[in-house]
Amino acid sequence: MNIGEAARETGVSVKMIRYYEERGLIPAPARTAAGYRVYGARDVQTLRFVRRARDLGFSMAEIEGLLALWQDRARASADVKAIALAHVADLERRIEEMRAMAATLSHLAQHCHGDDRPDCPILDDLAQE
Repeated sequence: MNIGEAARETGVSVKMIRYYEERGLIPAPARTAAGYRVYGARDVQTLRFVRRARDLGFSMAEIEGLLALWQDRARASADVKAIALAHVADLERRIEEMRAMAATLSHLAQHCHGDDRPDCPILDDLAQE
């Protein structure tokens, strides 16, 4: 299949497929005599893997590691689990940071009169060192 068909099959845009190829995340596909990319079933499966990993918020570096493990039939599942648990810990840390940001902004908004006066605790807080 060509790149457009691979994009439709996998839900990965043509632009992202090219980007993943440039990064070496997915192997360069075979090409026709005219230079068009040709994707096979394994390429589509790899693109789906990458898309799902991105959907779960894994970084490109993490995806590279997961792909390497996926392709290594002698892998230890403990290695995969370690990557997943490290990612969970990072997600939980970021969630807590966002909760703290939301609480701060909520507090500031509660103390802002929201009227025609120029006084604004939100802007005052942002301007602090």
